[in-house]
Amino acid sequence: MRADEFLKKYGLDGDDDKADHSLRGKALERALHPGQPRSGTPHDWEDWEKFQAREAEKTATKAPDQKPHDE
Repeated sequence: MRADEFLKKYGLDGDDDKADHSLRGKALERALHPGQPRSGTPHDWEDWEKFQAREAEKTATKAPDQKPHDE
């Protein structure tokens, strides 16, 4: 058995660190980390603004309920 085959067999070849450039990988990245849309219809931008407003409300409501760790 060659050294590269041995490393690949036991998962020591380091291929797991490579980025997934497939369509599925890119779609998963966009779903997990949504960014500002680069184009779209006015309806898309309205949905984006509503999403941003909801997220801002969630973070604003969580902050007062949390107690400081110093107490």
